[in-house]
Amino acid sequence: MLAAALGLARSGLRVTGRPAMLLQSRLEGKSTAETQPTVRPKDEVTQKQLYAFGEYVAEILPKYVQRAQVTCFNELEILIHPDGIIPVLTFLKDHTNAQFKSLADLTAVDVPTRSNRFELVYNLLSLRFNSRIRVKTYTDELTPVESAVPVHRAANWYEREIWDMFGVFFANHPDLRRILTDYGFEGHPFRKDFPLSGYVEVRYDDEVKRVVAEPVELAQEFRKFDLNSPWEAFPAYRQAPETPKIEAGEKKGEVK
Repeated sequence: MLAAALGLARSGLRVTGRPAMLLQSRLEGKSTAETQPTVRPKDEVTQKQLYAFGEYVAEILPKYVQRAQVTCFNELEILIHPDGIIPVLTFLKDHTNAQFKSLADLTAVDVPTRSNRFELVYNLLSLRFNSRIRVKTYTDELTPVESAVPVHRAANWYEREIWDMFGVFFANHPDLRRILTDYGFEGHPFRKDFPLSGYVEVRYDDEVKRVVAEPVELAQEFRKFDLNSPWEAFPAYRQAPETPKIEAGEKKGEVK
């Protein structure tokens, strides 16, 4: 019995000691080998598959798809004509090999130097294939874009936000109202030509007992130019200046 117990103890020591030695060796190897920053490896197989799917979508919908490209991080982008928003989104949602049924995000980009200054970006997600795709189109200040709400109901508030911030009008939207700014707000804050200070400022008026909007007035007396450090601006951290004292029997010229 004693010999058996000693054998079990020795085997247990060997089993428990081995992983510790392996862990120590792995940590030592990592500290010496890993000297380069972590970079996402280039997956050529995935890139070829994305290229093939992009070419397939362009062949199926040649009337609307203008270009299919793969970015540096293996993200497929489909550039389409504005008239192809509904057909392309419907195809990507209902096709068996796509099934991009989730609209993860919808936003816009303003580039004033372009003739079609606004770029609309639709980020789609396929839960079936764990894949993402980005659909891009374009428009200007006056040309309306077809609403994607009939295809993706999640586009409702996204399109309201784009209309509020950028001023892109979506045709056939069920409820196209401002969603972030106040009632009666003029302008679209995310446009590059919108001033940083805005056009109006709000304040509470005691006479009318409500918040009123007035034109922006940047009064000069409200501006403060303080060249000191932030700590010197606080009185608690500033040393008080020494005031000269005049003792009794001395004149003002003789100050110690």
